[in-house]
Amino acid sequence: MNKVIEVKQLTKSYGQFKALQDTSFSIHANKIYGLLGRNGAGKTTMMKMITAQIFPTSGDLNVFGEDPYENANVLSQICFIKESQQYPDYYSILDILEVSKSIFPNWDADLSSSLVDDFNLPLKRRIKKLSRGMLSAVGIVVGLASRAPLTIFDEPYLGLDAVSRGLFYDRLMEDYSEHPRTIILSTHLIDEVSNLLEHVLVIDNGKLIIDKDAEELRGRAFTVTGQALKVEAFLQGKETVHREPFGGLLSATVIHSGDSSDRQQAEASGLEISPVSLQQLVVHLTNGKKGVFV
Repeated sequence: MNKVIEVKQLTKSYGQFKALQDTSFSIHANKIYGLLGRNGAGKTTMMKMITAQIFPTSGDLNVFGEDPYENANVLSQICFIKESQQYPDYYSILDILEVSKSIFPNWDADLSSSLVDDFNLPLKRRIKKLSRGMLSAVGIVVGLASRAPLTIFDEPYLGLDAVSRGLFYDRLMEDYSEHPRTIILSTHLIDEVSNLLEHVLVIDNGKLIIDKDAEELRGRAFTVTGQALKVEAFLQGKETVHREPFGGLLSATVIHSGDSSDRQQAEASGLEISPVSLQQLVVHLTNGKKGVFV
């Protein structure tokens, strides 16, 4: 499979502070990736280096097989919709769409018009008069209609209600199915997008701690609940990422070995088993305890 992004031992330092440390991974063509992690973990730093907005301190970064810096061929294939996307105040929505059409070679005017209708956007209204939700919707229209081979959304939903976010996810999947490209979603609403993601990258404190196919991650963890002594006995020799006692009971989240023996052992011990969502797993792993997922 073709590599769209290849990162090797990438580090970005600001004085003594390392925003990213010796990070290595590859992103392949025509897949949807989740770039996840807490605020300040290094996600935005990574996205800014991929899109040539900042330089790495050390390491190698190739996008479409080339260095992206001052590289028009590479940058013309990227659409980066940022959390705080800035547009000139005097522009109207129509102005933004017209400029986007001139920037992105694969721009689809019909898709743009359809999305404008979906989000009820007033084309002639100026940017300074738009709500936070409308600004987010404009970014979503540009990101999807660009059909850029590499499309990056950084927290694209700010100000959007649940219905509008659902509309974004639906339209993204519809268009991705017909026109595959590489999409990176950086979001805190992990459970909302978990079914969209094909591969998951999690950065914590500047380090990559998860680099796995989403399907492989699903089901890798489960929670057991029961009498504390029985749960403690079950946990012997197992990787535990979260414990929560209450009364004489104990609930613990376990990374299991990949076969059915752990679950069978828990059931034989009379413990209650419950699934762990992708969001719960990421929260546990970025709360000071790391799993062996890289």
